[in-house]
Amino acid sequence: MTLATVVDNPESHRFEILIDGGVAGFSQYRIRPGKIIFTHTEIMPEFEGQGLGGKLAGAALDSARERGLAVAPLCPFVAAYIKRHPEYADLVPANYQDEIG
Repeated sequence: MTLATVVDNPESHRFEILIDGGVAGFSQYRIRPGKIIFTHTEIMPEFEGQGLGGKLAGAALDSARERGLAVAPLCPFVAAYIKRHPEYADLVPANYQDEIG
């Protein structure tokens, strides 16, 4: 089992999941006052089906919580992850609840 590490890369405006130091996927975001807007998540084809997207989304949402940021899940993957993991629903303001159904 290869160790996957999630890091925030603020210069690129994305969280990255790294395998052996290389980027296996990322979740793009924009920061606004008091809010993080997730816009796109992608796992490289050779790493799909290994649960890395979920690990990436969970770590990004944990970071948002630690930083006291509300979450705007405009990315369909992040929205679906929150729907499957209701422990993160409190991060989503009322005006973005439609994104998670």
